[in-house]
Order: sequence, then structure tokens, then C-alpha cells
Amino acid sequence: EYEGDRNAEGERHGFGKARLPNGDTYEGEYERGLRSGRGTYRFKNGALYTGDYLQNKKHGKGVFFYPDGSKYAGDWVHDQRQGYGEYLYANGDTYAGEWAGNKRHGQGTYVYKDTGSKYVGTWVNGIQEGPAELIHLNHRFKGRFLNGKPLGRGKFIFDIGCEQHGEYIQPVQEEEEEEEDERPLPAEPKWKASEITKLTPWSPHDEEPGPGEG
Repeated sequence: EYEGDRNAEGERHGFGKARLPNGDTYEGEYERGLRSGRGTYRFKNGALYTGDYLQNKKHGKGVFFYPDGSKYAGDWVHDQRQGYGEYLYANGDTYAGEWAGNKRHGQGTYVYKDTGSKYVGTWVNGIQEGPAELIHLNHRFKGRFLNGKPLGRGKFIFDIGCEQHGEYIQPVQEEEEEEEDERPLPAEPKWKASEITKLTPWSPHDEEPGPGEG
């Protein structure tokens, strides 16, 4: 069902409202029969998108409300979250930063609602990877992440004005002789402290250790 403007060829063109066979509805702009321009699309499952369209795809700026109560506001490219956007998760966590192919990718800040901690740094395909800071209530960790875990050199910076330098080391996995269906999870990297200093300018972006370090 469609009510709205049409062009000389009879295609939906201009402003209109449509109810799709699956029960979804769309109200907004059309161009030559396709959703293009500003519009609001309501899904039968309770989700809703309001924003820019290009040839039936979410493209430009838009806000998507998901059925679980989460919400994304930001850039879209060909129906995918891409560019800059802010996501509010159903559990109250938030992410503000760069996206590619629907995943957190690039620079971004993720805030954990339960603890108030936040991760400020790099993401690769939805996973924390690269130089970052993990900021807690009265201290923070500055270092590098791999596969969502800190690894390699880093430092803890305490609000009282000192730092603990060291590195996260990946423990060697004990090889089990028996055949096991379930592979155990990789062991968590272990923190090995080396020294406590006054505040220093070291950052994980400095790949080469400076004088007196390393």
C-alpha cells in the first residue's frame, strides 16, 4: 500500500507513506520508486530508523533504535554503520568513535557503565587493538592492546602522582596430552612490574624505548 507523490512515469517520487508486505512501514522521501532522502522506517519488531536514505539503503546520517533498547546515532554507508557514530548498548555501556562495516574500527572511547571505567584507543574489527588508555576511578593504564587484552610494555598511572612501569606477558600454554574437545581459553596476560617512577611522558605510541627505559 502506498499513498503519496508519483512522477510522470507513475513511480513513487517525492513524499509518501508505504506499508510493506511484511508489516514494516516507511514515511519519507522517494526518488524514482526508491527510498531516497529523509525518511522514517518502522520495523514490525519495534525497531525504528530515522535518517538519510539513498536508493533504498540507509546512507548518510541516521539514528537506529534497536528492539533491545540499544541505539546508534551516526554515519551510515550502504546500510552499514560506517564513519563516526555513538552507540548506547542495552546494558548502559556507550561507545563513541569510528566505525567500518558495522563494527567499532579506528579510534573510539568505550565507557563501561557498571564500573565507570573507559577504554580510549584503537579498535580493529570490533576488538580493542593498538595503543590505548584504560581509565579507572583513581588510576589508569597506558599501553597497547592485542585481541582485546593488554600486551607488552605499559604503565599504570596513579592519581597520587606516581607510575608503575612494566609489561603484560602472555603465559606459555601448557600443552595437554589428552584429546579435549573444548580448547581452554588462552591464559590472561600477566602484569610484570619493573619500576615505580614519578610521572613520565612515555606513551605507547613511542615504539622505541627512550633513555633509561626498556
